[in-house]
Amino acid sequence: MRRLLECVPNFSEGRDMGIIKQITDAIESVEGVRLLDVDPGKATNRTVVTFVGEPEPVAEAAYRAIAKAAELIDMRRHEGEHPRMGATDVCPFVPISGVTMEEAAAVSRQVARRVGETLGIPVFLYEHSATDPRWKSLSNIRAGEYEKMAEKLSGNDFVPDFGPRKLSEKSGVTAIGARDFLIAYNVNLNTTSVRRANSVAFDVRENGRVKTDAAGKPLMGPDGQPERQPGTCPTVAGMGWFIEEYGIAQVSMNLKNVRVTPVHVAFDECCRSAESRGMRVTGSELVGLTPLNVLLDAGRYFLKKQRRSAGVSEAELVKIAVKSLGLDDLTPFDPRKKVIEYLLEDNARNPLAAMDLRRFADETAPESPAPGGGSISAYLGALGASLATMVANLSSHKKGWDDRWEEFSDWAERGQRLKDRLLALVDEDTRAFNGIMAAFQMPKDTPEAKSARKTAIQAATRRAIETPLEVMRLSAESFALIRAMAEKGNPNSVSDAAVGALCARSAVLGAWLNVKINADGFEDQAFLDEVLAEGRRLADEAVRHESEILALSKLLP
Repeated sequence: MRRLLECVPNFSEGRDMGIIKQITDAIESVEGVRLLDVDPGKATNRTVVTFVGEPEPVAEAAYRAIAKAAELIDMRRHEGEHPRMGATDVCPFVPISGVTMEEAAAVSRQVARRVGETLGIPVFLYEHSATDPRWKSLSNIRAGEYEKMAEKLSGNDFVPDFGPRKLSEKSGVTAIGARDFLIAYNVNLNTTSVRRANSVAFDVRENGRVKTDAAGKPLMGPDGQPERQPGTCPTVAGMGWFIEEYGIAQVSMNLKNVRVTPVHVAFDECCRSAESRGMRVTGSELVGLTPLNVLLDAGRYFLKKQRRSAGVSEAELVKIAVKSLGLDDLTPFDPRKKVIEYLLEDNARNPLAAMDLRRFADETAPESPAPGGGSISAYLGALGASLATMVANLSSHKKGWDDRWEEFSDWAERGQRLKDRLLALVDEDTRAFNGIMAAFQMPKDTPEAKSARKTAIQAATRRAIETPLEVMRLSAESFALIRAMAEKGNPNSVSDAAVGALCARSAVLGAWLNVKINADGFEDQAFLDEVLAEGRRLADEAVRHESEILALSKLLP
């Protein structure tokens, strides 16, 4: 999984596009960072910028952006409707994939220290990075806004984590932290009534509604505050509003932690509430960008509600999610423009897997040595897993087997994961081979160059051994799925399971040939001994598995 960290800094400038452009140029000056969105607001005089990449370049880009904002924005002259306390008002880091919240918090601390010590700006750590429980909530830090910061910093109860205990008059104060991905999500209702939309929002949102007595007066708790009836969705904030452009009322929500309340759960809860109040949900709207998993989880959820196999392709899961949530109710929903991973997708990185069958065959056939047997072996493994997955999905929908749909759905999901991992290795094997070729072409005219070349060759060779070994492991793992489908799956598809076994065996043995040929000349004998022992075992087991599965099919003499 690619390690992706998102950064969403908010800058106190939304009117001067020249200043905004200089800040985003600073972000884009860092290699490995992708600028996804720039959202300036004139009334708020504030710009929200979204960029993403691996943690190290994202940290560097965040610092450069904060430094440029400190140079260009003067808080002494700033006015706007949105609460603010600094030139860079807030700078959150959000884990997207392959990055834990703890790692995101570590990045935030690194950047906060650098900003405080280098730029002389008071920095408070907030949300998951907070060192003081009060600062978990940004509003507690920003209370009083820029105008009150000098006074607050002069006391003993408002001490920044980094930087001086004195206001930077030009740049103000900055909050930096790690937080969960926030989804802005609106659910469409077949009503124009904001009051009725609010009633649904109060049913759903975590904060719920104020309890009242028979006369409609608020019930007060022992602390003197109104008692509240919590809503059904933790970590969700929401309200009703009317959208004049579309002539409908919506429940507008912020989902602050989709691991606690996913989008599909919030949607269903709105449907339940609306129906109980005589209304109907007609669709919904994702505002801004979303991680792919939000849609994949929704697709699986709605398929399982239908008691259908969730072991379908990624594209099919996204399609089911879009249709089930009604994301194209108001405007066309294009996942390629709304999903973060798709915006970052680089077909140049996996060109073979992106090809159609004819192009892949044509690419293999010429005199160039790659793609070769290693890539073909990985593809054979993917085909074997795909065939077994097909049998699982057919079995899930077989008439009379309705009580077994979940069993086969689990197998199909397992097959999809194997297929996707093996497809990724189609290109990885070719990259590994090209790495060896590049290492051999390195200069060797000095002792230092010769030593560097040798080191590079050994590293590239190890990669070229490990890649087909991984093909062997994954293809061998697919035999459990293939055997289960031959034994328990739809009997009309037993030949498909058998062909899957043929593919898996060929994938294992083909990758084994690549392991052995790439091992020639590798100098780490202990590593080789371990690899070759595992390879021999996997090859022997593949031959046995294939023979046993073919016998189960009873199609060969």
